[in-house]
Amino acid sequence: MTKYKGQKFSNTFKNARKGMWLTIRSERNIKVHFCAGILALLTALLFDFSTSKLCIIIIVIASVISAEMFNSAIEFALDSIYHNKYSRMVGMAKDIAAGAVMVVTISSVIVGLILFVPPIFKFIFG
Repeated sequence: MTKYKGQKFSNTFKNARKGMWLTIRSERNIKVHFCAGILALLTALLFDFSTSKLCIIIIVIASVISAEMFNSAIEFALDSIYHNKYSRMVGMAKDIAAGAVMVVTISSVIVGLILFVPPIFKFIFG
């Protein structure tokens, strides 16, 4: 049994918070995603988006941040296992994980355009 299997349920939240803060402190890209997410939420509130649209925005933001966190976890794990030595296979795995983040990010931009362009045009052009 590992030390994690025997831990209290409340400790799982403590570990998750620690992982979240570690990612925020160590990864520049996730800071950008958080700022973009906050800006999207504030803009959605400004345009008085429906509950459904707000839920879509929250899910999209969570997807991008989760993908970035998975990418970081993969990178940290591989760097730890291979002691930061270059390996073509490790490089490929990291590139694939980064590509997954890009897919989610591009999808979120498309969703953002679909949701935000009409009210922005209406605001600008009346």
